[in-house]
Order: sequence, then C-alpha cells, then structure tokens
Amino acid sequence: MLDILDVGTAPTYVPYLDGWALQRRIHADVVEHARPDTLLLLEHEAVYTAGKRTEAHERPVDGTPVIDVDRGGKITWHGPGQLVGYPIVRLAEPIDVVAHVRRLERLLIDALQQHGVDGYQVAGRSGVWVRRPLSEDKVAAIGVRVEKGVTMHGFAINCDNSLAGFRGIIPCGITDAGVTTVSEVIGADTSPTDLIGTVSAVFRAEFAREAVPA
Repeated sequence: MLDILDVGTAPTYVPYLDGWALQRRIHADVVEHARPDTLLLLEHEAVYTAGKRTEAHERPVDGTPVIDVDRGGKITWHGPGQLVGYPIVRLAEPIDVVAHVRRLERLLIDALQQHGVDGYQVAGRSGVWVRRPLSEDKVAAIGVRVEKGVTMHGFAINCDNSLAGFRGIIPCGITDAGVTTVSEVIGADTSPTDLIGTVSAVFRAEFAREAVPA
C-alpha cells in the first residue's frame, strides 16, 4: 500500500524547510510501522539544496541561500514549475540504494512517456534523460537518503519551470550535459498539476503489485 499526499502545488508553494520537516515526521512514522509507505508530491519555493558531496566551488556566488541537506549527490535547484516527489518507503533487505534509484527512474520514465517525453536511463548517472538536438539533457533529477531501512528525499521533474536557477550552478555536479523541462521537450506548456495524476497512478500501481502475494 502507498499513501499519496498532495502537499501543495501552485499557487501554494511549500518552503523547503517545511517540506523537509514533514518528511522527517512521516519517516519516523513509517520506521515505527505507524503509517504505510507514503509519497509526498509538491512544489517548493525557489531554493538551492546541497547534498553531501557538494564542494565549496560548486555553490552559487550570487547570495542565493543554500540549504545543506542529508541526501546524497551534489547541488541542485528547486522551485515553482517543478514537481517534487518524496517517496518515504521501506526497502527490502538487503538494502540496495542503487536499485531504489533505478526503480524511481523507471517509474518516472513510464509517467513521462504518457506525456510525450521519451526519457531514458544513463549508466553511472541518476535521473531521467532525454536526447536534445545538440545535447543530452536531464529532465528529472533524483537524490535519496536511507535511514533505518526507510527512504527520504526523492525526485524532481522539471515541468514548466524557468531554467535560470540552474545557470549559477553545475546541476548535480555534471559538467558535460544540460537540463531541460517537459514543456521544452514536447513544445507545449505542462505544469506540475498536469503530471500529478499520472505520477500518482504509476507509483500506486507499482506498490500495489508489490503488495500482492506471490
């Protein structure tokens, strides 16, 4: 079973620290078996978040606040127009974090396919990628943490957000690829609200199958 919560999308943007606090509360409940696996879906106010591998020179120098977080990966941007998802789920033993990331990628690829985006995985790099005329660009980023067998953090799909926030950083520390949005890829405005139903259905179906006895 997977509980899916729409925490807030346009015109309601969730401050990053509020979303992070909610994650921690739900994570504690899932660890204690007090609630089922849960997926939070939301849009954040504009913010940079720096994962554990972020180096000093990778931080923006324009005075924009940066929040240090306990997920893996490097620095990225979140903000309006980006659908963020936090799957707080119990992983099977033995814990395989890479398998969890690959699973998230496959689910996002399935969801984006329904909106005309031909996404794919890239070996050695997390996220969902698309082929552009002059580059290979990331359309969805992934960064996770596992504590006491339960995941935190998750994914961010660029829907119709401005890409300006990425220009002052090296997104996820990758220098030889770019970022894009669903709207840019398909040539039609596609908001986080447009994707919530699809993403919810794909995740709900995946976890329903997982719950069926063999």
